[in-house]
Amino acid sequence: MTEPAQKCLLSLGHGYSARALAQRLAPEGWQIVGTTRSEAKLSAPHAEMHLWPGTDLTPLIARASHILLNAGPNVEGDPFLPQIGSNLAQNPPKWLGYLSTTGVYGDHAGAWVSEATPVAPSTRRGALRTKAETAWQALAAAHSLPLHIFRLAGIYGPGRGPFSKVRNGTARRIIKPGQVFSRIHVDDIAQVLHASMMAPDPGAIYNLCDDDPAPPQDVIAHAASLLNMPVPPEIPFEQADLSPMARSFYAESKRVSNERIKRDLGIKLLYPSYRDGLAALLAEEQG
Repeated sequence: MTEPAQKCLLSLGHGYSARALAQRLAPEGWQIVGTTRSEAKLSAPHAEMHLWPGTDLTPLIARASHILLNAGPNVEGDPFLPQIGSNLAQNPPKWLGYLSTTGVYGDHAGAWVSEATPVAPSTRRGALRTKAETAWQALAAAHSLPLHIFRLAGIYGPGRGPFSKVRNGTARRIIKPGQVFSRIHVDDIAQVLHASMMAPDPGAIYNLCDDDPAPPQDVIAHAASLLNMPVPPEIPFEQADLSPMARSFYAESKRVSNERIKRDLGIKLLYPSYRDGLAALLAEEQG
C-alpha cells in the first residue's frame, strides 16, 4: 500500500467550496489534488487537476490523507461512490468529508432545524442528497471509514453575490410571506472544513450556515442600499416567473441552527450575517 502524504487533500469534484478550502490550506503546505469533468477547469489555483471520468483514481486515493466529496448526485446516486468504494476500504483516509445540503430537512414552515432533526426532503434535489448521504453512511459503517457530512445552506461569496444583478437591473425581490432561508459565506465553509480536518469525529454531521436566516428580499434590498441604488420593487411569489430550480428553493422555509459547529469545532464565523458578508464582498470588489 502506498503511504499517503501527511497533508494531501483529494477533492473529488473540485468546485466553488473546495477552491476556497484549497486557498486556505495551500499556505500550510498542503498538496491539493482535484478532479473536474470540464477541460476548461483543468487549471485551478493551488491544485493539481485531473479530468474525471478519464483518470484512474486509484493512485490519487493512495496519495490522499484527506478526501472531500463534492459532486452532486444524480438519479443513480453519487457518481464517485461505485467507482471508489472498494478502493477506499483498502486505502482509508484519515478524514472523509461529504458536502450535502440543508435541503435534506425539507420544509419546516420557518421553524428551526438542527442536526438532530430527522431528514424529510420535499424536493427532488433534497431527496437525491438524502439518498447519497445514506449510501456513503452505509459504506462508512461497513468499512469503518471516517465519514463527516456537511449540510450546506445557500452559498454565496466572491462571484456569487447579488451585486451584479442589482447593478444590471435583473435582481428581483420575490415576496412569499413567511419565507426564510439560511446562508453561508464560502470562506466560512472553508474554515469549518479545515477545523473538521484538524479534529476528525467520524460519523459527525454538521450544519453550515450563518446566524441570520432571513427573507431573500431583505438580502436584495440590503445589497441595493450598499450600492446606493434603488431597491427593486416587490413581486408576489404567485406572479414570479421562476425556473423549476428556483421555484424548488421557495418550496421550503426553515431556520437552520449552527450551534454544533461552534460547540464542537470552536468556529467563530467570519461572516455571522449576510450584512457582514455583503459588506466584505463589496469592499473586495472596490479594493
